[in-house]
Amino acid sequence: MLNCYTHQKNQNAISLLAFNRPQLNDWLVSQDQTIKNMVASLGFVADVGQTALLFDKEGSLTKVLVGMGDENDLSVFGTMARQLPEGVYVAENLSGTDSYHAYLSWGLGNYQFTAYKKSKPLLAKLYLPESYAQYGYLKAILDATYLVRDLINTPANDMMPSDLTEAVMNLAEKFGGKVETTIGDDLLAANYPTIHTVGRASHHAPRLIDFRWGNEAHPKVTLVGKGVCFDSGGLDLKTASGMLGMKKDMGGAAHVIGLAYIIMSLGLPIRLRVLISAVENAVSGNAYHPGDIIVTRKGLSVEVTNTDAEGRLILSDALCEASTEHPELLLDFATLTGAARVGLGTDLGGFFTTDDDFAQKMHEMSEREHDYLWRLPLHKPYRRDLDSKVADIMNTVLTGYGGAITAALFLKEFVGEGICWGHFDIMAANVKNTSTGLEGGEAHTLRAVARYLCERFPA
Repeated sequence: MLNCYTHQKNQNAISLLAFNRPQLNDWLVSQDQTIKNMVASLGFVADVGQTALLFDKEGSLTKVLVGMGDENDLSVFGTMARQLPEGVYVAENLSGTDSYHAYLSWGLGNYQFTAYKKSKPLLAKLYLPESYAQYGYLKAILDATYLVRDLINTPANDMMPSDLTEAVMNLAEKFGGKVETTIGDDLLAANYPTIHTVGRASHHAPRLIDFRWGNEAHPKVTLVGKGVCFDSGGLDLKTASGMLGMKKDMGGAAHVIGLAYIIMSLGLPIRLRVLISAVENAVSGNAYHPGDIIVTRKGLSVEVTNTDAEGRLILSDALCEASTEHPELLLDFATLTGAARVGLGTDLGGFFTTDDDFAQKMHEMSEREHDYLWRLPLHKPYRRDLDSKVADIMNTVLTGYGGAITAALFLKEFVGEGICWGHFDIMAANVKNTSTGLEGGEAHTLRAVARYLCERFPA
């Protein structure tokens, strides 16, 4: 994944200089009149993403100026990675955390999904010194992000529950660990009724994927991922446009796979468990119905008021199982609600937790990593909206209001008391090209959570 960098810097290397407006003005003071004239003629004023290519008398490209704007937006390095001509580029005026974000953005911007259609190779390479202290961390983050994007971008015909299992098996092969799967009707025998109910209508058998890794003496961290490999909506059928992007509904599973990759790649002292509820929410003669009542693994009965709110159902059994071991930290990731996207847009991950200190740390990591999330409230009075006349709880509210909050409150019912729990309601996709990613699968909140884990459980 790091072939977009080079450790070799030759005499033809091209200077890549990033500026905000004051920095540009300071730099120009020390330049000769020829440079000043070229910059002025190109109208370069260091606006975000603005570039100026400077050539010597022989016509060779010697410098590229890139604007970061007033906000010092280093994500512009991702755009440069896709736009610059072939050559070796050296970022000359960055240091410290700025260099990390520049290198990271360059790597993120180099991603291409080429499994089904060849893309024109990107030939610009950024010089990365072999002595760079954060090389191992940078590699782990980029490898994991590419993996998450690849999994989400893969269409449903090649990404069903068995394929998610294979992705986890690949982790086990690379890093060690143990994978167990409970498949099809065995889910009923093992008391995972919601996973079976949601997935039984598909000829791709539903399953719980259970991966364990690490030293038993280390703190236990459990990750739970929503793996709806395709979501038709079930009998509460989605529209054609609503279904079009539903290959990404396994984005939560992709995220826990990516996060597990980072944890193991960096050798964090964690006793890791990953639980993925993997299903296809399909339509057939044995599909579950609106109005059905499911008795969950925890013993709570759930009235199904909407079959298109399947994610919280399959997560409930996994969260219940995860809680039996009382992990030090329990995190779940899911492309759970449209309500979160309406409230926060597509870039911000919605975040819920029962632990204020954890919330504060996650906010700090989010800002530091430029991987943004926003805490939403577990507003207790809204729990009454989930009350059912015929069961312990409904899977959706009938009012339609506060959908992200009520979904999180539903999940909270299945998390054990006293457990530090975080729930991430994410988009897992870009709806358009960004500086550091193309339209399609995206890793949202991954870097922020990874940084938190590295600081809480240092290697």
